[in-house]
Amino acid sequence: MNSLKGIILHGGHGTRLRPFTHTGPKQLIPVANKPISQYVLESLRESGIRDIAIVLGDIHPDKVKEYYGDGSSFGVKVTYIYQGEPKGIAHAVGLCREFVGDEPFVVHLGDDLLKGGVKKFVEEFDNSTYDGMVLLCEVKDPQRFGVAEIDENGRLVRLVEKPKEPPSNYALSGIYFFRPAIFNMIKQLKPSWRRELEITEAIQLLLDSGHRVGYRLVKGWWKDTGAPEDILESNRLVLDEMTPKIEGNVEEGATLQGRISIGKDSKIKSGAVIRGPATIGEKTTIEANVYVGPYTSIGNHVNIRRGEIENSIIMNHCLIDVNERITDSLVGPYSKITSSNNRPRGRRFIVGERSQMML
Repeated sequence: MNSLKGIILHGGHGTRLRPFTHTGPKQLIPVANKPISQYVLESLRESGIRDIAIVLGDIHPDKVKEYYGDGSSFGVKVTYIYQGEPKGIAHAVGLCREFVGDEPFVVHLGDDLLKGGVKKFVEEFDNSTYDGMVLLCEVKDPQRFGVAEIDENGRLVRLVEKPKEPPSNYALSGIYFFRPAIFNMIKQLKPSWRRELEITEAIQLLLDSGHRVGYRLVKGWWKDTGAPEDILESNRLVLDEMTPKIEGNVEEGATLQGRISIGKDSKIKSGAVIRGPATIGEKTTIEANVYVGPYTSIGNHVNIRRGEIENSIIMNHCLIDVNERITDSLVGPYSKITSSNNRPRGRRFIVGERSQMML
């Protein structure tokens, strides 16, 4: 174990992920049958961090508490801190002053996924003399992010939030390492044009006041899962690295190809075809003649009676009974998609919780 504490930011409006964020926070949307923020929590735990604060927003904070509880079932101790309406990352971090005490800490956005997790970066920061450290990732569209300017000596000199003319292609990932000096910088901030306290400005103040701020380049993939297409891509990336595991009942005559994970008490009927990488949760039934294609995650208590599904996420307690091919779709929990005609066509859906669709 190390001395760092962890902070997971679980707020934000999630406007690009409506209708899902009408019924729960975006960080609890499942990727490969696990909430996005659970990957974050497990990454912190695997880095030796056991003391974690979850900063709650105003979108169903009760669902977050219900899922993580006191953290004991995940091998950590969870403290909840209420932010309420989103006033920026720096505002959320500032609320954690008492929780942090004099310890160094890592701040991880609850909807950011990083290949391989943060363990090596936690160790590097713990052994450094930095007051702050950021993780940078080369991106094609830096205008969408906070961007770092690096001088010819390889030093971090400036951070700019969503610049029209980016000084580099290096975007700030949603993972930050700090010592308590950051809190004095946050106290000096004024709200930005977004009416938020910007963490980039707080880090800039650290730099400007002579504190040491380091950076590391992320070599693997990093995903900010702010929109449906980001979630589907994250699902593909995670499934690509999944370890296959068959715990359910696969009838003779069912076809399984590639890497597939099937949970306990699930049934794959004779005549069904599942092509991996794919994951199927617990107590789910895939009937005869159903086709489940690559990069598909199907949750718990799902019944797929008819249809073809590919590159999609079907959440818990859904019923799919269609003469159709469903592709590139996110289907919220307790939804039903049924059809009455016999003309199969590809369909794409973003379906919120408890929806019913008849095709």
